[in-house]
Amino acid sequence: MQVPIRMIGLATTFFWIFLIAFFVSAVYSLRDVHFDFGDPQMSLTSDNKLVFSIPVSITNKGFYDIGAFNMSTQISDKEGHIITSGSTFIPFINKSDSVTVTHNMTTDVNDLLARDQNFLFNDTELKIYEEVGMRIANMIPVQASTNFSVHWGAPLYNFTLGEPEYAAYNLTYFRVVVPISFENHALFDVVGNITTQMHNNADEVVGSGQTNIDASHNSQYNGSLELYIPIADMTETGRFEVYFQTLFFYYGPLVIPYG
Repeated sequence: MQVPIRMIGLATTFFWIFLIAFFVSAVYSLRDVHFDFGDPQMSLTSDNKLVFSIPVSITNKGFYDIGAFNMSTQISDKEGHIITSGSTFIPFINKSDSVTVTHNMTTDVNDLLARDQNFLFNDTELKIYEEVGMRIANMIPVQASTNFSVHWGAPLYNFTLGEPEYAAYNLTYFRVVVPISFENHALFDVVGNITTQMHNNADEVVGSGQTNIDASHNSQYNGSLELYIPIADMTETGRFEVYFQTLFFYYGPLVIPYG
């Protein structure tokens, strides 16, 4: 028995009406899917890892379930170089459900600070790029993206070696006292030591000294270190080479001229 062409046409018309109505209702349903991104947080692990955490809440008040929810993030410096990235996947969110997850990305502190000394000595902004993808009713793919910034506080902000103070120690040596100051804007305490070598203008190491530092989060540090320099090797100009060794990072040399 042959199906009348008219019946086929009606069936096709109803199919397209249903498909369009479903698509429209699914798109309209997106209005009732709400995202709440919490403030990004930074923390440190015991093995020297820096963890970026973003709390995310998804409330699905739409008509349909959500499938294959995926959140991807890239964190980069102000020059656009990627520091770390990560993704969080939720296979299914039922309609009328709310889900809260913590979206984490990890990088090594030493790797971060070795890449660019600005992270050590200058406050800056980190760029965060977010992309969210999902399937409405497990059929219709939807994507959205956004970007924003988060503040980075430098652990050795405004690090300064003050004017060296010279005093005769004995007949052949000077005692040199070098003031040290910086502000710890980082989220962690800066605990460790600073080693400094003094070079004269003939590129000779004429003395070295070391001092312990302990600067808590959001504090000002003021201290000094001592060096004993042969009088015969002193020159009016030269340079200091500064090395930092702390619980969370190693760096050096930072070259600072004198004279």
